[in-house]
Amino acid sequence: MTDLVTGPDGLPRCAWGASTPDYAVYHDEEWGRPLRGDDALYERLTLEAFQSGLSWLTILRKRPAFRLAFDEFRIEKVAGFGEADVARLLADTGIVRNRAKVEAAIANARAALELPDGLSALLWSYAPPPRAARPRSFAEVPALTPESTALAKALKKRGFRFVGPTTAYALMQATGMVDDHLAGCHVTRDPAGA
Repeated sequence: MTDLVTGPDGLPRCAWGASTPDYAVYHDEEWGRPLRGDDALYERLTLEAFQSGLSWLTILRKRPAFRLAFDEFRIEKVAGFGEADVARLLADTGIVRNRAKVEAAIANARAALELPDGLSALLWSYAPPPRAARPRSFAEVPALTPESTALAKALKKRGFRFVGPTTAYALMQATGMVDDHLAGCHVTRDPAGA
């Protein structure tokens, strides 16, 4: 598989984004597009943590069930979850049932409530300056960066869990803090988004 492929629709895209219809929609409409808002970013942070050790496709396909299970990822709601909610979540076959990740999601909502300027402001404060050019191949795309390492450290210091440097970088990619679409990919960056 080459790093950039032309899909059945005639559009060039990052190869992973052409591998399944679910990925094509996610690649074209969400991944790498600047996202702001505390609840929206909390959702992505939570899903990235649940993805750890699993395929992103698994999480993507379970996202509707995750949204239902976690009250649409409204931080204030999830922060109020208790032991009964943990038991409910661990019994929910529609999501990934991992106690450590479920408890981390709740702890992260509580930590997000404590941020004086909100989660969005904190996360975006670690976004690196835009690259001069998009990467030409996946070999040029890092798994982590100094910024993602610093972000993970800042989150952990504030009580967040399941937020290592690799997860932080995946979050940066997914939410448009970095643009890792390859050169030649048809997805264009929203100039007003960053």
